[in-house]
Amino acid sequence: MRTTLLAALLIGTAMVPAVAADAEHVQAVEAWRTRVEKSLRQDNGWLTLAGRYVMKPGVNTFGTGASNAIVLPKGLGPERIGTIEVTPGKVTMKLAPGVTMTKDGVAFTEREMGTKTDNRDWVALGRATMHVIERDGKYILRLADNQSKVRESFGGRVWYAVDETYRVKAKFVPYAPGKKVPIVNVLDEVSDEPSPGYLEFTLNGKTQRLDVVGDDEGLFTIFRDDTAGKTTYRPGRFLYVEKKPAPNTEFMLDLNRAYNPPCAFSEFTTCPLPPEQNILKVRVEAGEKYPPKKAG
Repeated sequence: MRTTLLAALLIGTAMVPAVAADAEHVQAVEAWRTRVEKSLRQDNGWLTLAGRYVMKPGVNTFGTGASNAIVLPKGLGPERIGTIEVTPGKVTMKLAPGVTMTKDGVAFTEREMGTKTDNRDWVALGRATMHVIERDGKYILRLADNQSKVRESFGGRVWYAVDETYRVKAKFVPYAPGKKVPIVNVLDEVSDEPSPGYLEFTLNGKTQRLDVVGDDEGLFTIFRDDTAGKTTYRPGRFLYVEKKPAPNTEFMLDLNRAYNPPCAFSEFTTCPLPPEQNILKVRVEAGEKYPPKKAG
């Protein structure tokens, strides 16, 4: 009986044998990986983040001085930069006398800040940049330092070799309109996100399903597999299909494009975690590994 149980365990955790990918597929995946590496390293990217501050309603003073409500790291501005006033649906930045900031190269001393995550309203003061985002009724000041040590020392993402085994036939199965799934983030905050459907595919001889979250032209999913905490990022990884396929129609899902969330690179982010139904009982030895390369 022990032999039978051991055999079952070995079969259940067996690695999927690698299959060499064709040259065109490798080239396409490598080009995509180059783009996401460039995006990560860019100004105001995840590697530059230096602070995340939840603001209270009303007036919030900010600067590098200890007396401010929001205390920024030394070297990222004067002791008192100014104030940020939070009122329902409106956030206004007013700078202290003698202080100016820029938005797209244009100087200002007072500005109503945009708060949409899809249109980040970055403003700059020397090497420091910042913007305001709204999350579930809370307004958050996010700070970046384009000369951050994290950015300077970053050695690069690490990937599995492109493997044709993980480019699988799949289909997108829609849910009834209005379906939502609860998503928990790394701060243990829960939000109900729209779920237009799920991805279904076969891997290691078993049918796998991943709920999709969000509602745009593509398909976004958060998942974890049995490589998590060993060769890949423990909390989970992201996968995005740029163009939503026709419902219940076969398409090629490329797990070689699985990538790490921002939390793998910065402590100042609040990444969503995979829902329980997106935790796969199989090893997905494809896509991005963890940790990234060390500088030098």
